[in-house]
Amino acid sequence: MSDGKNGLTYADAGVDIDAGNALVDRIKPAAKRTARPGVMAGLGGFGALFDLKAAGYTDPVLVAATDGVGTKLRIAIDTGEVGGVGIDLVAMCVNDLVCQGAEPLFFLDYFATGKLSVDEAARVIEGIAEGCAQSGCALIGGETAEMPGMYHDGDFDLAGFAVGAMERGGELPADVAEGDVLLGLASNGVHSNGYSLVRKVVEMTGLGWDADCPWAEGSLGANLLTPTRLYVKPALAAVRAGGVHALAHITGGGLTENLPRVLPEDLGADIDLSAWELPPVFRWLAETAGMAEAELLKTFNSGIGMVLAVAADRAEDIAALLREEGETVTRIGTVTAGAGMRYEGKLL
Repeated sequence: MSDGKNGLTYADAGVDIDAGNALVDRIKPAAKRTARPGVMAGLGGFGALFDLKAAGYTDPVLVAATDGVGTKLRIAIDTGEVGGVGIDLVAMCVNDLVCQGAEPLFFLDYFATGKLSVDEAARVIEGIAEGCAQSGCALIGGETAEMPGMYHDGDFDLAGFAVGAMERGGELPADVAEGDVLLGLASNGVHSNGYSLVRKVVEMTGLGWDADCPWAEGSLGANLLTPTRLYVKPALAAVRAGGVHALAHITGGGLTENLPRVLPEDLGADIDLSAWELPPVFRWLAETAGMAEAELLKTFNSGIGMVLAVAADRAEDIAALLREEGETVTRIGTVTAGAGMRYEGKLL
């Protein structure tokens, strides 16, 4: 039906429906490779379906988590290296889920921008698919929002949503006790927290993202964009082996704020800071900014991305299992009577 008028179209308003359709077609193969038992219907419908019984659960409890990547996106956008932030997005969600004792089952993403670049968005979502594949969860849906006037040219934002499950009675933390051993799993770098401060420190130096990295080979921007480590499969293997009482994902707030979240109110932790070596990126940040050690420990992961509280008589076996799974494991302390974090030794 037509009245002969050549009026405004949605494209005239800055929204390209054809580009959105092209993006969906391009990312379908990436999503398909994340398929796992339980997926009933994925991309293309008004909703995605997942069958918990087909995934192997009989009396499941669902666990959900949502997160973003923060201002690390600014570096990715400015350098054009956007693929890794998709992995970051998944990691920030699924590393939280596993701390509850849950297996991540499926993931959805939200990508918002002012003007859709199919190539850029596809690289981001292909990174999301890679993170899902490494975590054993399915990318079963998402939303791409093109919103002219809401974002500066070239800018975009990301949010992620993960759902996992455990059998009833398998919730963590559980049975954390005085004397439990704290095992720290090494981080890949800054991960996805503290980047507002990172960017401030880099601004102080006058360096560009393409400058030679002061602590490693390659450019400064590339090193700061190292994706967040995914701990899901090794952590689940440790939980299933028995003896794990709690897991803490060391994100914003560092060891200082995150480890107490999984300890009973009457228990605390003694941490030996000399047990591991501070990675060069954190030493450079601390020395360049003149940061105190306490500030470093409550802002960044400082080299420890996940902590497991385990029964003392299982500590050696669990550490060995985690090393077999590819983790760098350090005994960083113990759970103690009396609330609070107590640090011995020095990182800086």
